[in-house]
Amino acid sequence: MAKARGFTLIELMIVVAIIGILAAVALPKFSDLLRKSHEGRVKSSLGAFRSALTIYYGDLEGVYPADLNSLTVGGKYISAIPSARIPDYHPGTVVVRHNDNTDPFGCGSGYVLDTGEWIYWSDDGSLCGGTSPPAGQRRRLQGELWIACSHTDTRGVAWTNY
Repeated sequence: MAKARGFTLIELMIVVAIIGILAAVALPKFSDLLRKSHEGRVKSSLGAFRSALTIYYGDLEGVYPADLNSLTVGGKYISAIPSARIPDYHPGTVVVRHNDNTDPFGCGSGYVLDTGEWIYWSDDGSLCGGTSPPAGQRRRLQGELWIACSHTDTRGVAWTNY
């Protein structure tokens, strides 16, 4: 009679341990890739939003919209305001803050808000009374669109710098 051949318990335990080690190495990389893909979605929304704003500016021969909702009228420039969802920090939002005196959170507070909302520099700055940006940020120009988030992405760049 031939003896039945198979794996011993030790061999099976070694294989399971190797699989566990590989999983422990791979899972953090996988979660990092997921975060990068979510960041890419936000950055592409910002790019599409800015492109629509630039086309509007060109169509109206050098005039920026007072309100970004005018970009969505009839879907000519953009069908809807995209969601700004900063991964790991802020839920998705379509709120757009302005730097004019009609927005209680506008002007200088637009620099320091950490809400993950869109910030649109709709005014040339005269209504802000010369509010200076915090350290590390530059002055904004009329027509700029950015994200109110002081956190950093996976490369270490603050979201307010995009």
